[in-house]
Amino acid sequence: MQPPPTAADHADTLLVVRCQLGERAAFDALIRRWAAPLQRYALKLTRDPALADDLVQDVWLRAVRGLGRLRDAAQFRPWLFGIAHRTFADRLRERYAMTVDADVDWDTFAAVDDDGEDAEDRERALAGGLERLPLVEREVLTLFYLEALPLAEIATALGIPTGTVKSRLFRARALLRHHLTAEK
Repeated sequence: MQPPPTAADHADTLLVVRCQLGERAAFDALIRRWAAPLQRYALKLTRDPALADDLVQDVWLRAVRGLGRLRDAAQFRPWLFGIAHRTFADRLRERYAMTVDADVDWDTFAAVDDDGEDAEDRERALAGGLERLPLVEREVLTLFYLEALPLAEIATALGIPTGTVKSRLFRARALLRHHLTAEK
């Protein structure tokens, strides 16, 4: 079930329509609105600021070329992250091997206990654990938790069924939990 559209969703829809009508200032506003989320997403995937900048620039080039073909302006966010996903996949396919930890015993995962760690230590541990995840798992966690995309929008962005998003989230959480408990 989709959450109701917010004021920001309506503002994005209006900006997209204005862009499709040829208003350059509207595209500049879209870039200002979505530059930071795309940059965050790119950094989580690439772990390289220079490569992330380059990939985000490619995303915007593809977006400006394809914006006229976007049929439903209300679907801008998943459409944009879909472009980002495909751009990153195209550019990173050779650079990153998407390995799976075949030797992980999924039944032995324990819940992460909070034994008095302060928030900064937990945040540092989470960031470190996220960095060690394979690209597929890191991507789905980034979109769901850091970019706050609903499951349906993640599915649209990645071009996969919602059930696959759910299973990837489950696996990503389990792997992250494994990395965090291994550090203790």
